[in-house]
Amino acid sequence: MSDPSTRALALFSERYNVDSAAIATVLGVALSRGGDFAELFFEHRESGSIAWEDQHVRAASRQAVQGLGIRVVKGDAIGYAYTESLDLDAMRRAADTASRIGKADANIMTIDATPSGAVASSFYGIDSPFTSVPAAEKVAILQRADAAARSHDSSIARVDASLFDEIKTVMVARSDGLVVGDVQPMMVMRVSALSEVDGSRRNAATSGGGRLGIEYFDRITPEHLGAESARKAVLLQSAIAAPAGSLPVVLAAGDSGILLHEAVGHGLEADFNRKGTSNYSGRVGQSVASPLVTVVDDGTIADSRGSINIDDEGNLPQRNTLIENGILRGYLQDEISTRHFGVGPTGSGRRQSFKHYIMPRMTNTLMTAGESNPEDIIRSVERGIYCKSFSGGQVNISNGDFVFSATEAYMIENGRITAPIRDVNLIGNGPDALSKVTMVGSDFTMADGGWTCGKDGQSVPVSIGMPTVLVDGITVGGTSVG
Repeated sequence: MSDPSTRALALFSERYNVDSAAIATVLGVALSRGGDFAELFFEHRESGSIAWEDQHVRAASRQAVQGLGIRVVKGDAIGYAYTESLDLDAMRRAADTASRIGKADANIMTIDATPSGAVASSFYGIDSPFTSVPAAEKVAILQRADAAARSHDSSIARVDASLFDEIKTVMVARSDGLVVGDVQPMMVMRVSALSEVDGSRRNAATSGGGRLGIEYFDRITPEHLGAESARKAVLLQSAIAAPAGSLPVVLAAGDSGILLHEAVGHGLEADFNRKGTSNYSGRVGQSVASPLVTVVDDGTIADSRGSINIDDEGNLPQRNTLIENGILRGYLQDEISTRHFGVGPTGSGRRQSFKHYIMPRMTNTLMTAGESNPEDIIRSVERGIYCKSFSGGQVNISNGDFVFSATEAYMIENGRITAPIRDVNLIGNGPDALSKVTMVGSDFTMADGGWTCGKDGQSVPVSIGMPTVLVDGITVGGTSVG
């Protein structure tokens, strides 16, 4: 079977007559007013979803969208336009609009739009995308999750679930001669369960997925996702109020990487640093964390939700070391930022769709494993909390201040995990928290879930990961004093 780039270019050529000649024409119009650089981003996306509520299908949908986004760069200024029509006249009009960032009346340039060939390698399978699975089979998966959640405990009064899938085909054509494409599958399943006991109602959710087809459920069964949601909901019924104050916090392997993503990762995106608005601006080569901390953003992890074969500027993804043994090594770059910093691309230019402009974004952000036994990390804490999963949080990019909500957490007392706790908020500062990392476990785990990253109104799929980590002091915003 041909590589993803060849398949992508063939789709646009055969279905929409977007061939080398059309690409060259549109790029020429885009640069007709003296722009320095132009880029075309073609997208065709097919997606579907099924929502399950109260033991029946509540809604189901399928849709297809396509379009072209055109970016023209003149210095640090950007002209951007898009069209949902891939008719040549519509593309020329959009290119003319984007070209107006330039001022000179230049001649329409001759562009070489010969396809650049195959992508170096593929980090996900596309032979049997989840979009090809019959609807009845998807409904059966939802039913299995529902049954497992309800059978877990008699208090489960309601189960909601959903399946989402898409296959996105993209092609990037640039005025510097790069023409490359990709075919990107995605699926995610979410299950939430409600436990009701004597009027007390507690809800919890679990999700999973990635750039996979139905083979995902050979790894993680629908029964597991349903039972996990029920287990966490039932657990909350017996949870006690979280303590308040500064306490040692043990972050569990896997999902705790969301704290790393929000509190540290966004501050390492190059646009914030190019503008001087990140607390990491101008600090490359300086110590910004404990020597135990190494942070990586890696878009090449097989089948992971944040992985890509090319970024949305056509560059190859990389394993980018951002912080190494506590020292800041670099930022996540898009093309404009690479010119500003005089560095090479990191494969981090991403956008939500053809309607959106490029920004440097994370892919799969993780902290690498250390040498400590996870059990020894727990035993080292006399009194603290253990956070296993999160619902997300907020961060101030300029100073790194964050607030996170933990959805599954426990007390640690005398070196042992004891009572579950609820209403747990972690309040702190990203660089400060990283400086207080005193133990890093050997149990690195990638999170399995449906994490989506938001920035400037755009959402892109990402993943996270980390080992068990001890932070020697984070403010816990609980409701119990003492």
